[in-house]
Amino acid sequence: MEINALSTLSNLALNKANTGASQVNPSTSFDQILKNAIEDVNKTQVQGYDAMRGIATGEVPNLQEAVHQIAKAESTLKLALEVKNKALGSYKEIMRMQV
Repeated sequence: MEINALSTLSNLALNKANTGASQVNPSTSFDQILKNAIEDVNKTQVQGYDAMRGIATGEVPNLQEAVHQIAKAESTLKLALEVKNKALGSYKEIMRMQV
């Protein structure tokens, strides 16, 4: 049986680089990665609120794009909350471990 998981991972990394996803430098610390992720979530939330304000005031030229921004902000926040919940759950599980 042949396992080609590593080649799949390298292809996945190349696809990620081609899509313009944010690159993480191996020397970047965890707190910097976390800070960047929180800033991205905040930026998306601000764009969503701006889109809501635009819809409310009638200043939005493209309603579909504004609704898309709002949905993107909502899903980004939900993802961030789920990541936070998983991290806290993992931390609690580690704290329950007996050494």
